[in-house]
Amino acid sequence: MYVCLCQGVTDGQIREAIYEGCCSYREVREATGVATQCGKCACVAKQVVRETLGDIQSAQATLAYPASFAIA
Repeated sequence: MYVCLCQGVTDGQIREAIYEGCCSYREVREATGVATQCGKCACVAKQVVRETLGDIQSAQATLAYPASFAIA
């Protein structure tokens, strides 16, 4: 879905910027140009960034715990 019509930025492009290393809304904004013109899309863009970063943190948290093995 298009998040920023002025710059033609989609939610997929925002997520891709995060997967490629952006760690904040500011970095996503610099990388994609989202919300740099009229700014009406800023709230939705921030929401996509928050959700994506949260999903990544959740995925990393589940991987951070080592598997436990019982000795039989």
